[in-house]
Amino acid sequence: MKMSEVRELSTSELKERIETEKNALVRMKLNHAVSPLDNPMKLKYARKDIARLQTELNNRNLTEQK
Repeated sequence: MKMSEVRELSTSELKERIETEKNALVRMKLNHAVSPLDNPMKLKYARKDIARLQTELNNRNLTEQK
């Protein structure tokens, strides 16, 4: 997910997306522990997507406080 796509989401959509991405990451980690993923880099990409979403949410919270 690109930052341009993240910026288009509303704040409530961001929060919802963060939760779903976190749940998906946990599921991927568990599946990877049992049987290796076909592409283990998906874990890295999922973590980075979560970080992008949280960064945008934090930026919005900071601008609202000002």
